[in-house]
Amino acid sequence: MIINRIKIISSLIFYLGFSLTMMTQSKQSTKPNIILILIDDQDMDEIATYGGKVYTPKMDLLAKEGIKFNNAYVSSTLCTPSRYSFLTGRYAGNSYSKLYKQKVGEKKQGLPSFNVAIENDKMNVAHVLSEAGYFTGFTGKYHLTSELDQPEMYKGIVSHKKNKNVKPSPEVSAMFAKKESWGRDYLKHIGFDWAKNIYEGNLEKPYNIHNPEWTADAALEFLDNYYDKPFFLQITPTLLHGPDGEWVKSFNHPNYTGAGEIKAAPSVMENRIKLRKKLLELGYNPKSGDWGIAWIDAMIGQILNKLKTLDIDDNTLLIFAPDHGSSDKSSLYAINGTQIPLLMRWPKGIKAGIESDALVQNIDLAPTYFDLAKATIPKNYHLDGRSLTALFKNGKTTNWREHLYFELGNSRAVMTSQWKYIATRFTQKQIKRIQNAKVENLPKLMSPIQRLGIGVRGSDHSGFWDEDQLYNLKIDPNENVNLSYDSEYHKDMLAMKDILKSYLINIGRPFGELYYAEDAALNGQIDDKIKIVKQLKIKGKKVIVPNTINNNNN
Repeated sequence: MIINRIKIISSLIFYLGFSLTMMTQSKQSTKPNIILILIDDQDMDEIATYGGKVYTPKMDLLAKEGIKFNNAYVSSTLCTPSRYSFLTGRYAGNSYSKLYKQKVGEKKQGLPSFNVAIENDKMNVAHVLSEAGYFTGFTGKYHLTSELDQPEMYKGIVSHKKNKNVKPSPEVSAMFAKKESWGRDYLKHIGFDWAKNIYEGNLEKPYNIHNPEWTADAALEFLDNYYDKPFFLQITPTLLHGPDGEWVKSFNHPNYTGAGEIKAAPSVMENRIKLRKKLLELGYNPKSGDWGIAWIDAMIGQILNKLKTLDIDDNTLLIFAPDHGSSDKSSLYAINGTQIPLLMRWPKGIKAGIESDALVQNIDLAPTYFDLAKATIPKNYHLDGRSLTALFKNGKTTNWREHLYFELGNSRAVMTSQWKYIATRFTQKQIKRIQNAKVENLPKLMSPIQRLGIGVRGSDHSGFWDEDQLYNLKIDPNENVNLSYDSEYHKDMLAMKDILKSYLINIGRPFGELYYAEDAALNGQIDDKIKIVKQLKIKGKKVIVPNTINNNNN
């Protein structure tokens, strides 16, 4: 009898031990969990680990315990095309969405800007990872909706009109809540398994208040519920978009969210009052951008804490990146434009304290996910990037790329470790508009995205309006001295043009004389207008025309 009891107890102990072992193995799958924290409008030099003086202890920790990329870039410097590349691994210029085709045509010059969208064929990160056994989630700002591509999502479900000149009210709040719910359905429709606390695009009045706690609250809920299986989670807070003053203003409205005003403010992050006190004690100006960055840093800390609490920290790849820089967004200049901070931490798969000088880009994240997930990539899936896993060991690898490609509106660029070439080419229709335009309208028509405001950021660079720009990055990293018209660098110019041509041919859309077809226009037709626009004074959306120019053009 006693012997039988011993056998039964031994069997139970063995069974429990075996079960616990299997549960642990299940949690610690060979496939890593993947989290992307994608923020908005972040200049690299603001973060402490890249030389900035902002309070970012958690970002610094990511660099200390993982890999820091010193030469990371986005291919486009606007929210929509950049986020398209993060979610697909494709250049925005390779978008085949119905929205993009409607805006630019089938075989005409591409103008990647706010005119791309995720296609309706599930060829994106969410669907491919889901098919590979990952549970996929999204929270935060999306900014890629399209009625042309997902018409079934626009059948009277919600009004998409902007809410101008309205005040907070229960009725308006209910409309926001309905729209947020629609955003969840939209993301599930394109391939995500789960979505919550969604912003369709940028903040809208009257609830145009940043609330990273609301985004973090959804992220932590996802982790609590789905940590026991391989997962992919994209966390996209609305910070740091907008004027710095908005961030401090947001501190005072913890109940305002993308779903309107909620009854109970989330308290998942460091208390706002404590954070405010700490930043003031450290000497940070409440009206500066430092507050917003520190706020994001606190959110990263909360995610890290949750991973450790759930005991999945070791096998979770945590990635931090912005969609582009801030002060030179909407241009193809590197500093505060295309160049971004990129940090990755994965204790089980990345050695701590690595720095990589390899040329990497946001198009590389999707193939990295697929590589780690051992995903079967659909036959017709178009990828432009390559997996970064070869760099995880020591930041270096053989046969890595030697140049990068960039695109935005009417501009294209390529860069190597030494040279940067930027070309701006207009279509035949655009050339006619420019030739016939009033002087005050030239900056808008000649900017890469045909807009004032953000469209002329970067115009403080002397070569901004030139059709060709060549910079020696070794001696001029800020891209201030255009060498394209210097005969001494003619061979270098031709070499960079050849690199650009190879990308243009692969994309298959015309671009001036560099890839001449359909609506392409030869360069050199608006030289007189370039001389004029360089003399104008531009402040945001205001253009000041000197009297001398007015007199010369009457």
